[in-house]
Amino acid sequence: MPGQAISPRRPAGGPATLLRALALAAVLLILPFATGPSTFSPAGMAVAQTTDAAPTAEEDAQLRAALATEGSGFDGALAMIRALAATGDARAARAIDALQSGNLGRLNDGGLVILEGRGNDADMRDPVTGEDLGKAERGQVERIRVNNRVRVEARAAMGLIDLRAKRPERRVAAADGLIKSPDAAALPLLTQAIETETDSRARDALTKALAAVQAFYAENPEERLQAIETLGDYADPQVRSLLGRIADGTPEGLSPDAAQAVKGAAIDALAAVEAKLEMWALVGNVYQGLSLGSVLVLAAVGLAITFGVMGVINMAHGEMVMLGAYTTYLVQQGIAAAAPALMPVSLLIALPAAFLVSGAAGFAIERSVIRWLYGRPLETLLATWGLSLIIQQAVRSIFGPTNREVSSPDWMSGAFEIAGGITLTYNRLWILAFSLVVVGGVALLLRKTPLGLHVRAVTQNRAMASSMGIRTGRIDALTFALGSGIAGIAGVALSQIDNVSPNLGQGYIIDSFMVVVFGGVGTLWGTLIGGFALGVVNKLLEPFAGAVLAKILVLIAIILFIQKRPRGLFALKGRAVEA
Repeated sequence: MPGQAISPRRPAGGPATLLRALALAAVLLILPFATGPSTFSPAGMAVAQTTDAAPTAEEDAQLRAALATEGSGFDGALAMIRALAATGDARAARAIDALQSGNLGRLNDGGLVILEGRGNDADMRDPVTGEDLGKAERGQVERIRVNNRVRVEARAAMGLIDLRAKRPERRVAAADGLIKSPDAAALPLLTQAIETETDSRARDALTKALAAVQAFYAENPEERLQAIETLGDYADPQVRSLLGRIADGTPEGLSPDAAQAVKGAAIDALAAVEAKLEMWALVGNVYQGLSLGSVLVLAAVGLAITFGVMGVINMAHGEMVMLGAYTTYLVQQGIAAAAPALMPVSLLIALPAAFLVSGAAGFAIERSVIRWLYGRPLETLLATWGLSLIIQQAVRSIFGPTNREVSSPDWMSGAFEIAGGITLTYNRLWILAFSLVVVGGVALLLRKTPLGLHVRAVTQNRAMASSMGIRTGRIDALTFALGSGIAGIAGVALSQIDNVSPNLGQGYIIDSFMVVVFGGVGTLWGTLIGGFALGVVNKLLEPFAGAVLAKILVLIAIILFIQKRPRGLFALKGRAVEA
């Protein structure tokens, strides 16, 4: 289980030597504190850019009937605009836009075309399909004249078309546009759209847009006050900006007393919205901290085994993560070439491959280098640091110094937005869940398998385990390989949120050591709690101190904490530890 205590083979010199070794590691790799790639920056809500279904013959007929609306002069143009808007067809915006810009023309036979260009060089296009109809001949087309009244009606009609679009995403986008730029002409359109709206998300957006327009343009002061009160219930940055404009300006079209009341209500509503946004910003920072913590946990679990169980300061641990990421890249390249249909599950295929590649590399490192340096932490640190540089250069020579692209499957792509403008990306949520699965799997392996039993026996009492017939040297190699393989699995996950480059692992090694030391050397439960705790604290400090200073403050806090509790947050207990 995660809280299983594993007694490490204590390095010579005790906690003081350990602290000196970690200080040297921080000096060697101080660069990640200024360029840590694990900073989470929400990318924002991703809306799928899909197209509507192909228009039917009936829809084409309705649009052409609207274009053929009877009437002449400006009144005829207004009647045609209203008929086009009533169709709710997005293609009607093409004709309305051409009309308000003076580029809609009537042929001698009464048909309508969109003109591109001037004079004899004008090209004609079908207002329904956009099909090229060739050059306009002299006297063949007469442009329809418009005035300001027609232009205003055209702008309002284009808004109505979006508000009545078939896709809810377009209706929400139209409502958001009215929140940013309220338009008095949209009041009746919004009221009509709300009455017929069936999608709950779109209805909420339309209601918010109606309140925004009413807050600016309602003739009745009571309606404006009610609209402002409604806006005060939303935790939305756009609403905050809109209320700020009302609070800082002078409401138009009202008596001085009514204007002052509206302004005061806007100030109160603005304070309420800002309080809600601050609360959601805190929630967002906590989520980002948990997201960062999941990354730290993934990077540190393998280190908790090699460092916590064996007392080995493995500065090449980050390169095991990097090898896992490059294995993912190679697996995806192979699948794309041989079996493209398997791309949605390419990451699942990459998991065992990354474990085997990084595990084999770890096994080779332990047999060739680490086995000769047990009990000598400073020498181990320098030797593995040199190995990390060798591995980085080897990968750079094979794959080049540029980043390699690892694609995300559809089930890990995209995001969704919650209140307060907080956006949760699916890849981060999957990694958060994956980190818990990895910790649970490692705990089960150490608790329920023969290998785990031998690992615990060797680390608790090496001499007794050896006398019972356990091959301690073999267990050392397998334990190191296990920790390296888990690091490779972490590389699969990190390939989804970070650049796959030869320097990938360097950005996580110091943070991983901090997690292990803070949580308690040798305890998976401590690694889990320590990783999430450091991630959350880091993200809560960043808004006040900045990313670099926040990391430095966390490092200082951990050093002070270790001075008070040298064995970490969850100290191991037992005679072997006290020996």
